[in-house]
Amino acid sequence: MAIFGRKNTDETVTATVSPELAALTGDYTIDPAHSTLGFVARHAMVTNVKGKFNDFTGALHLDGADPSKSTASLDITMDSIDTGSADRDGHLKSADFFKTDEFPTMTFRSTSAEALGGDDYRITGDLTILGVTKPIVIDLEFNGAAKDPFGNERVGFEGKAEILRSAWGLTWNAALETGGVLVSDKIKLNFDISAIKNA
Repeated sequence: MAIFGRKNTDETVTATVSPELAALTGDYTIDPAHSTLGFVARHAMVTNVKGKFNDFTGALHLDGADPSKSTASLDITMDSIDTGSADRDGHLKSADFFKTDEFPTMTFRSTSAEALGGDDYRITGDLTILGVTKPIVIDLEFNGAAKDPFGNERVGFEGKAEILRSAWGLTWNAALETGGVLVSDKIKLNFDISAIKNA
């Protein structure tokens, strides 16, 4: 089931929106207890290190008739970074990487949204890290909508994006004796989002 009606290619025909889709239109709050904001970096050229942020807030506005009117925002606490290693997390919080004392929050603000067909969507927005704002593109799949046992109306999305960390000034690295570097420039971002419709 698509959350947004597809744009009609025949401009003489008025697009209709099903009641089911129209019912999803509204404002939603991201549920951090059932959502994951993750990332993957290549380590030492041979393996992947996975991490996530445990503390974040976010909001969605979904428009069942016109996807271009949908929006998304995220505020992520950088001190909540979690890679499963306290030493590595401490290094990531330091001046070599995120400088969390000076820049405690990473933010995302959408600037456009579009339906790609079926359950696939694309969100473009501004990602701010270390006070630097750059555009990113997130591809999303709509996983559906349901009412949970507590009466909350929920929607779910999975998303992914790729960035070059150097674009935000995250350039620390170490050379390997065998060639290459310790940490990849390319970072993969992964999103599993559950959001609750506001009353």
